[in-house]
Amino acid sequence: MAHIGYHASHEQFSPSELIGYVKLAEAAGFSAVMSSDHFAPWSLRQGQSGFVWAFLGAAMQATKRIPFGLITVPSGWRYHPALTAQAAATIGEMFPGRLPWMALGSGQALNEHITGERWPSKGERNERLLAGAEIIRALFSGETISRDHPIKVDEAKLHTLAKTPPKLVAGALSPETAEWAGSWADGLITVNQPRENLTKIIEAFQRGGGEDKPVYLQVHLSWAATDGEARENAFDQWRSNAVSAAVAETLRLPEEFDAACVQVRPEDMDE
Repeated sequence: MAHIGYHASHEQFSPSELIGYVKLAEAAGFSAVMSSDHFAPWSLRQGQSGFVWAFLGAAMQATKRIPFGLITVPSGWRYHPALTAQAAATIGEMFPGRLPWMALGSGQALNEHITGERWPSKGERNERLLAGAEIIRALFSGETISRDHPIKVDEAKLHTLAKTPPKLVAGALSPETAEWAGSWADGLITVNQPRENLTKIIEAFQRGGGEDKPVYLQVHLSWAATDGEARENAFDQWRSNAVSAAVAETLRLPEEFDAACVQVRPEDMDE
């Protein structure tokens, strides 16, 4: 069964504005909210980037029943997996069942360069992603965990647990990553692409072990009174989507995304 949710875009709106928007989304009949998790926006024109974990508690208190999902949480860098597990368990204890999933990702330099660490290869980031998922799951189950590589943890244990912790969904933009994620993730989330690309990604996830697991799709829509206005709004706010995934994961600043999009035209939004 398909569900249609509202995306709380922290890159575009202040947290206080988004509180109002998720209340409207619930009243309008949306069945879920998906919240972004960024340290910086995709573009200086967007101009916002609130802290999602502070927002989640306030947003759940301001709404009645609507569940929230989270995209995408890194494994390391600005969030140690133990801190991610503690934050999610705290939300789950206060608002049972309203954080049913959160998406883990291999990270982007835009958000993670702030720690000053070396930006690793995709293979190394995937290794950290899997390790992060294992650490979070162990902590959700009440275990005490220690490990050295690739993420260090020293006798970590959660003392506040959620009765139903969130499922760990994998963010993937390619069939290769999706197939690998099928072996360990509780679900898949990806973004709108041409149908043939999406089919390949979903089939790869199912082939890798995700056949009976949920799939989430983020679709960017520009809603306005006219096609021209909708096109201009999309161009102003989301031309960064024209940057390939391979390039996007290495860009460090919103200014770099803006520079990478100088050749993008408003009419390109129709593609």
